[in-house]
Amino acid sequence: MERATSEKPTKLTIEYPDRQLDRFTTFFRPIVAIPILIVLGTLSGAPVFWESAPWGWGWIGQWDWQNAAAFVVVPTALMIIFRKKYPRWWFDWNINMAKFVARVFSYMALLTDTYPSTDDEQGVHLDLHYPEVSEELTSWMPLIKWFLAIPHYIILFFLNIAATMVVIIAWFAILFTGRYPRGMFDFVVNVYHWNLRVLAYAFLLITDKYPAFDFSGWE
Repeated sequence: MERATSEKPTKLTIEYPDRQLDRFTTFFRPIVAIPILIVLGTLSGAPVFWESAPWGWGWIGQWDWQNAAAFVVVPTALMIIFRKKYPRWWFDWNINMAKFVARVFSYMALLTDTYPSTDDEQGVHLDLHYPEVSEELTSWMPLIKWFLAIPHYIILFFLNIAATMVVIIAWFAILFTGRYPRGMFDFVVNVYHWNLRVLAYAFLLITDKYPAFDFSGWE
């Protein structure tokens, strides 16, 4: 997998299932996913249900900037501001949590019928760039990044609704044909990656590079 860099701080690849998907688990997806959703909920400290959020949507937890227990956000911001460092083990927690969330999201969005693992990548490949704080980050930026990202929240609100509708349509397509239409698959993945870029910029604080307002990635 291509690694994330300072120019492209996030990399996400979700393998397209070019095969017949399991119609039974697709039909009962919200039910069969309950055990892994409980695990995710206990890790994040948040209830789990279908809801739109600034950096993710679906059955992945009620997360917003006021309830970010799943990630090390405020302590990281304080360390960048006052010590100009990003503790590596905090970054490792954040990236591994982001990978886990991505696997659960992929399963709930029907992008795969492989049950989410708590540690194996499976067909979901996510990489985040670990920043050299003194060279790549401005110490005071964590104070305003969440605010600067407001235009993205507005756009993603509508994109996430559209992606949710696409997932519902794909649900019917899988039940009747066993396949996830490729165009729909790519759209859902692109919207999710946009969410991840905003998360990486505004809350994981791994970059000062502003996310682009399209599916291309970064400005």
